[in-house]
Amino acid sequence: MKIVKITDIPGIQIGNMQDFEGATGCTVILCKDGAVAGVDVRGGAPGTRETDLLKPENYVEKIHAVLLAGGSAFGLDAAAGVMNYLEEQGIGFDVGVTKVPIVAGAVLFDLTCKDHRTRPNQEMGYKACLAAESHDFAEGSMGAGMGATVGKFYGMKHAMKGGLGAYCLQIGDMMVGAVVAVNCFGDVIDPSTGVIIAGAYQEEPSLFLDCEKGMIEGYNHCDNGFAGNTTIGTIITNVAMTKAQAQKIASMAHDGYARTMRPAHTMLDGDTIFTLSVGSVTADLNVVGLLATQVMEQAVLRAVKKASGVGRYKTYQDVFGEYIENREEL
Repeated sequence: MKIVKITDIPGIQIGNMQDFEGATGCTVILCKDGAVAGVDVRGGAPGTRETDLLKPENYVEKIHAVLLAGGSAFGLDAAAGVMNYLEEQGIGFDVGVTKVPIVAGAVLFDLTCKDHRTRPNQEMGYKACLAAESHDFAEGSMGAGMGATVGKFYGMKHAMKGGLGAYCLQIGDMMVGAVVAVNCFGDVIDPSTGVIIAGAYQEEPSLFLDCEKGMIEGYNHCDNGFAGNTTIGTIITNVAMTKAQAQKIASMAHDGYARTMRPAHTMLDGDTIFTLSVGSVTADLNVVGLLATQVMEQAVLRAVKKASGVGRYKTYQDVFGEYIENREEL
């Protein structure tokens, strides 16, 4: 088993576009030849597009892109730019008079990071596709992770910077990877140590406040209406599967959220995971699901470890020092 770049998976291209002044952006995963797709939405406040179409009983078998975007519900507008880009290239579901690109997507809330008037739009979605063509993909405070923050139970003054992460494993000819924009209500935990690595943080004295502990202690206060959260991601694999199987893999990958974000899947998060199958490799789906959980875990950790400062928010590197990347074989 070895660690590879997620962009090494044949049949996909990934690109980011962001607005540094407004602190928002989007990430587009293109699968121009079509991908069998599934989705599992676990959070109580989702913002999504075309998720009903991915249900196994519904008609369309393949999609052509996944959009991950900031901007809350406004950010779904970026999908129009992705559709325009794909239609120009003659890519989509053939309806006779034209081809309709099938673009699934999900958004996170980042309107409080800097300027709430700046959101991913049609132009940004289109430019993210151009970036994908140019192999312009980076993690951290980029794309959909540009305005992401974590650890918001105690208010935004204690929140830290979230971000965009990716991780991919290869075993033989099988590849399983994850891309995720981490913007959770709770803290981010390293499951190998149980230590909080990003979340609600207090500078004087320096310590993590522990969102789960605070929620439990305040169990009888139900007036917290804050909804500025949601973690959105995609599992990408070259293993052949049906829509139902892709949906199951998305479901299993949510364990990666639960292991690294505490709490996950709250009523104030819109946690969503897509699965894209872009190949013909045969593999045990139980192993694919196991690996999907592992790569999602690592992608979440990389998202916060590689985040750079935006606005007033502390980063992992501010608290723990420089993140040293290790891509050696496992």
